Amino acid sequence: MTVHPDEAVAMLLALPGVTEADHHGRRSFRVGGGSVVATVPAEGVLNVMVGEEFARAVTSGGADGVSLLWWGTKLSGVRVELADVDADLLDALVDDAWRRRAPKTLRQEAGDGT
Repeated sequence: MTVHPDEAVAMLLALPGVTEADHHGRRSFRVGGGSVVATVPAEGVLNVMVGEEFARAVTSGGADGVSLLWWGTKLSGVRVELADVDADLLDALVDDAWRRRAPKTLRQEAGDGT
């Protein structure tokens, strides 16, 4: 069930147009004009910027290793404990964040018609 941090990074960097950049002294993964898909706030933790509806659905379902991520009073995604999360779920979370943040032209090039 454990996802190694290097596997999570490889998963992110495999997405079209995703690059790594500094985010206030932390690693971040961005797409398009710099939209953040995910950040690494601590070793073994990934903050993934999924949509609010998906974040609530995943966490209300009791998924191991996933909790809501708040920025003040705004729900901004999920916090993922890599040691506890299912790899397929992490893949779905990362994919959702990428689809929300990637420019339409990049999504179309990747075969996503939305």
